Amino acid sequence: MNLTPLLEASPAIRLHTAVATAAVFAGAWLMVASRKGSPLHRAVGRAFLAFMLVTALSSLFIHQLNPGGPFGFSPVHLLILVTVHGVVSGYLAARRHDVVTHRRVMIRLYVLALLVAGALTFLPGRLLHTVAVGG
Repeated sequence: MNLTPLLEASPAIRLHTAVATAAVFAGAWLMVASRKGSPLHRAVGRAFLAFMLVTALSSLFIHQLNPGGPFGFSPVHLLILVTVHGVVSGYLAARRHDVVTHRRVMIRLYVLALLVAGALTFLPGRLLHTVAVGG
């Protein structure tokens, strides 16, 4: 593992990676180890939602996949909409005490916006692939 490419990346990429990593761990704890509905679950849940929003918004400034496209966006930027929708929907469901919807939305958000999108960052040619296995 060589962190140099990540440390030399743009501030947006460093922020995006750091906050997405925090979201992965917070989300995993929330789903697996926390006591649902407890004050700690709620506090870490709010932090998770903030991490997800910062992750989504920071990606607006990352354009390596399609620098010549419209505004430098690529199809992966559609995850911004998925993420913001998931954050808002999950939060509102929790506020309504709609546990079934809250759980479904949060799991879907975690899987799509963190696990699937995160796995794509390890494809050959991508920055985290270079960090993990080298050029």
